Amino acid sequence: MTMTALVFTQHGRLTPETVHLQEMPIPTPKADEVLVEIKAAALNRLDLWVLAGWPSLRLDLPHIMGSDGAGVITAVGENVKEWAIGDRVALNPGLSCGQCAYCLRGQDNRCVRFAVLGEHVPGLFARYQAVPARNLLALPEGVSFATAAAATLVTITAWHSLITAGGLRAGEEVLIVGAGGGVNTAAIQIAKLAGAKTVYVVGSDDEKLGRAQALGADVLLNRQRENWSKAIYQLTNKRGVDIVVDNVGAATYPDSLRALGRGGRLLTVGNTSGPTVQIDNRLLFGKHLSLIGSTMATRQDFLTAMEMVFHGRVQAVIDTIYPL
Repeated sequence: MTMTALVFTQHGRLTPETVHLQEMPIPTPKADEVLVEIKAAALNRLDLWVLAGWPSLRLDLPHIMGSDGAGVITAVGENVKEWAIGDRVALNPGLSCGQCAYCLRGQDNRCVRFAVLGEHVPGLFARYQAVPARNLLALPEGVSFATAAAATLVTITAWHSLITAGGLRAGEEVLIVGAGGGVNTAAIQIAKLAGAKTVYVVGSDDEKLGRAQALGADVLLNRQRENWSKAIYQLTNKRGVDIVVDNVGAATYPDSLRALGRGGRLLTVGNTSGPTVQIDNRLLFGKHLSLIGSTMATRQDFLTAMEMVFHGRVQAVIDTIYPL
């Protein structure tokens, strides 16, 4: 039997020439997997990076995109006892072996065989997909498939970066560089939930900054009108912030490091402006700074962060919904 899937047959930009609907075989779940009928899937910035490709990314084409999704179980593998046909589920996009030293100590996003749905293996822009049973979380009846799909990757990534890796504490001040990205819109909300004293957000236009304010940002800085690292210096009485969330990279690292106070942490999960960064090393040792990178989230982060979504404490940001 076949299903409809959104695939790309060559790397490039998002165009009808590279991305199209295609009939693909319906996957058969392995013993420890379930087959999920995908009811909603979200387009993430990661999907566009995968489509563009990079030298070390090796994929079998055509490739099914999509890291974020939610749906209903339609079949279970022979070893799966905790799930049943008809269960509504959210999906953790991070795949780990469960056996290496990192997995055994709960750091499964550092797994030696870590992979991401839609990035390294076929994803969720399809009518059905087989996923490991351990990657599921029950989706409450009052939460829509679209909400779960839109929230998952960005929320768990922001949660791991800010809380698990970054150690955000109540009363600290946080600067988020970029007002419109999915991880950053989640980070604004998580920082406020964690008790951040002030959340500063740098953005490129007032519309994006207005949306950030609606999500909880306290102070808005338009980089088109002001030098934001100097503004932070003045707004914090020349102390600097405790944490900077910077997933832009090369274009913003110098200002991000200057905006940090002594003992501050720069958190990063991406490099939108490019992977090669030049920094003034004197800032690192002179101000006792930490540069903390992370990828995705652990299973425990997934469970904790998605409960925040299910209870309405973190909002999924949805722009437009299209039928497959």
